[in-house]
Amino acid sequence: YSYETVVKRWPVILTTVIDSVYSVNHELTNLPDMATKLEEGKALIAAMSRLKYEMARDKPLEPIPADGEALIEEYNEELIRLEERGQNTWFTAPWLYAECYLYRLLRSLFSTTQHWKAYDPFFSQKLNTYQASGTAVHKLAATLAELESEKDVVANDPQKLQVLFREMAQMCLWGNATDLSLLTNMTPEDIEHLQTIGRDAQNARKEFILKDDQDAAWQHITTLKDARIDFILDNAGFELLTDLVFADFLVSHTPYVSKVVFHPKSIPWFVSDVTPPDFAALLDPSALPSGPAPEHLERAIARWNGYLASGTFALSVARDAPIGASDEVFNFWTSPWPYWDMRVRAPGVWNALRESGLVIFKVRALTGDVQWPVDTSFETAVGPLAHAFPLLSLRTNKADVVVGVPRSVADALDARGEKWRVNGRYAKRSHNGWRGALTPTMPLAQICSRLLFAARRDCRLTREYKEVYNCGVVLHI
Repeated sequence: YSYETVVKRWPVILTTVIDSVYSVNHELTNLPDMATKLEEGKALIAAMSRLKYEMARDKPLEPIPADGEALIEEYNEELIRLEERGQNTWFTAPWLYAECYLYRLLRSLFSTTQHWKAYDPFFSQKLNTYQASGTAVHKLAATLAELESEKDVVANDPQKLQVLFREMAQMCLWGNATDLSLLTNMTPEDIEHLQTIGRDAQNARKEFILKDDQDAAWQHITTLKDARIDFILDNAGFELLTDLVFADFLVSHTPYVSKVVFHPKSIPWFVSDVTPPDFAALLDPSALPSGPAPEHLERAIARWNGYLASGTFALSVARDAPIGASDEVFNFWTSPWPYWDMRVRAPGVWNALRESGLVIFKVRALTGDVQWPVDTSFETAVGPLAHAFPLLSLRTNKADVVVGVPRSVADALDARGEKWRVNGRYAKRSHNGWRGALTPTMPLAQICSRLLFAARRDCRLTREYKEVYNCGVVLHI
């Protein structure tokens, strides 16, 4: 799958970027005061055409030119290490590094110009796809309005809250299917099908969820009080809308969450990832998709803008941060590293997330971007992030990186010849909390193992010891 990505998907993406710049250039042709921008556009087209040529012929990756923005040194140092191992060409470089490198290199091409520095070559594609999602968007807004009308009833019924949480988590999960870096050959009708969010459609999709920890996640959430939840954002447009709806439910309808922080990307990333301008565009009341009963969406947008003003919702960086802005949070999400490396490479991000009641992820980098055996436990696959902070992964299967699926299930799907690992039709809801409740009936060896694990990782050993003591177990270490 990674080879197919390099050979087929990435060249299509580069062609899309070239076409985007060409379209802007065409509009500049008869504007004399835009001559410099026109020439820069021609140079960008030439550079990207050369990149496409070299990619198809497995040429070595070249150092990213310095542009005054973040992570150039880190990318180029890793490139030197890959060269020493003979893994520095488009077909031999590690998939995660090569894909991150591609988008960071594209950013450098634009950021070193005078007139294209703030240009996102994917912005119009993201916006157009969202605008074309009007049917699903307005259905979702109507569902939210219906929920708002039942707010008082739901708030006093824990069972109804749990049912609603399940529906919201599933809606947010399937929103992850709309990934423009993977949908290079899909029609608008195909995308609309992926965005089906009605209750009947959701029920029909349950059988395609291969790992489902939603009840464990809900049990964890019910232990919180006025907590903060963090969303590590993935795709702009419809998926971002589902994230906002899920966040709205958590802060508006449960007593467990009082603040939600959204983490965007600093540069155009993997085609459709959310940047601050994408976030602002979705919340612009003048740019809503057309559809029936627009008042429901208008009210939701107004409420979310109010939440941003009050601090109930927040971005992890300034809302008006420009493309290419640098800060520790921003930088890590567009680094070439798997999230395993967070504690070492971005301790500020690590420490911030450890204060969160729950961190919601959507991306494959969470599991190290390793082609694990499918029955590998989620806890194993997240490596150093296991139990560092409570996390929930909501991801449709869009790459070979799949874990937590019983071997018998995987074998049955393989026997049917389905591309179930990559076609976005199947999904997983995976939860990993703190080390879990220590109980009086837990085997002593298991308790000792958890304490030693905490000691090795310097992860709140005193908290663990207190939990054991409260269980009536005395350990002498």
